[in-house]
Amino acid sequence: MLDYSLALLAGFTFGRLGHIMGGGIAWVPHHWIFGLIIIIVSLILIFVKKNKYLAVILLAIGIGIFVSDFNDFLLLKVWGADDVTILKFWALD
Repeated sequence: MLDYSLALLAGFTFGRLGHIMGGGIAWVPHHWIFGLIIIIVSLILIFVKKNKYLAVILLAIGIGIFVSDFNDFLLLKVWGADDVTILKFWALD
């Protein structure tokens, strides 16, 4: 259970760092899209029963990335730069 929690935290950290470091680039898609892709791939791996432990770890990372950009998902922002003047790590952007 600890490894899944750490994977979730790692995914959230990757998402927040992606927002802070690459959020100002307009031609890069928002990182909730990458989180959604990772979630879909991990669900396919779970249903195919290929290395289920790794698939669940991948699912936790994808959920962490997705949640870190949840506000942009709700607004269906796909492209465009984010306002990264205020750097907050524990925020849902």
